[in-house]
Amino acid sequence: MLPLKDDQPTYSTPFVNWFLIAVNILVYVFEATLDPRSSLIFAREFGVVPAHLSAFLSGSARYSLPQIAVPYFTSMFVHASWMHVLGNMWFLFLFGDNVEDYLGHVKYIIFYLLSGFIAMATQVGMYPHSNVPTVGASGAIAGVLGAYFVVYPRARVLTWFFVFVLYLPAWVVLGEWFVIQFVEGAESLSVTNVGRDMGGVAVWAHVGGFIAGMLMVKVFSERPRRYPYAYR
Repeated sequence: MLPLKDDQPTYSTPFVNWFLIAVNILVYVFEATLDPRSSLIFAREFGVVPAHLSAFLSGSARYSLPQIAVPYFTSMFVHASWMHVLGNMWFLFLFGDNVEDYLGHVKYIIFYLLSGFIAMATQVGMYPHSNVPTVGASGAIAGVLGAYFVVYPRARVLTWFFVFVLYLPAWVVLGEWFVIQFVEGAESLSVTNVGRDMGGVAVWAHVGGFIAGMLMVKVFSERPRRYPYAYR
């Protein structure tokens, strides 16, 4: 084995991505041990309840600033079911390693957390008075998808299309995913007054996270000495 030259390009092992996957799964393993009442309390404590922020901004002394701010980050590691956490982790497994390789370890974790924060802020902005706790990593992962869309648009993604399994360019797969999220979000506004309780999938968090990821990936810039395999 020969030592690397100072200017020799390298591939970055995605240990931060694996760490995020492990933490999410371990947190849900803990959640699965809770009884239904404790599980709800856990979700309201570590998830984001938009109405709490509205109360805080209106001058209520019931919630402190840490109680409002911390859940914007802890909610990224809380999930509602095994299908919820495994589905999110599958997307993170598929797309996160390449984004981490592009950004580098430190910038990737900062990018991930900021994407999740902006995603959650988008959802809260659409339903500021909702009392339903919002949890899940999908907003942060949407940021990863947005970054992948920009950095690896021509990468081939194995896709199930009706009865066919085929490779499609990432810009087609992820672009379609974003359009679906946006359309579903618009439809939800047409049947629900903005600001009221809204359960189900937090599609506006997906929209906000995806756009944030697209914009931030260029601000964070590519790590030095990176092997540009995806461009060949």
